[in-house]
Amino acid sequence: MSLTGTYDPANIFARILVGEVPSVKVWEDTDVLAFMDAFPQAEGHVLVISRTSKARNLLEVEPEVLARLTAAVQRTARAVTKALDPDGFNLMQLNGEAGGQTVFHLHFHIIPRWTDRPIAGHGQAAMADVDQLRALAARIAAALDPA
Repeated sequence: MSLTGTYDPANIFARILVGEVPSVKVWEDTDVLAFMDAFPQAEGHVLVISRTSKARNLLEVEPEVLARLTAAVQRTARAVTKALDPDGFNLMQLNGEAGGQTVFHLHFHIIPRWTDRPIAGHGQAAMADVDQLRALAARIAAALDPA
């Protein structure tokens, strides 16, 4: 898919937002959902999406939505680092098929990194165990700063 097009209300994230597809939530509010990536590139890989925008990519998102989303990404990244104590983290936001985007609903990846652990490539990781994701989500949620 290119950088232009029509939002697909049947994309996996849209389906997660309406409860058609299960997810392991870290936290949510009326504007944002943070949840565990089912195919994590590393332990603790979290996705953050808007509940309100139909933006497919960064070029389409409303500025006020992006501001709330960015604050949510920062809050979530702080909790990930507090809960899991990684050596660093990657923040990824991919745009267009050529840019590596596979789900065309604007989203941010928070991927913890440790110097002695390799990560899987984007879209190449195996599906995670749901119980392990739930345990990680609980640890990260417990480390969240108050909103």
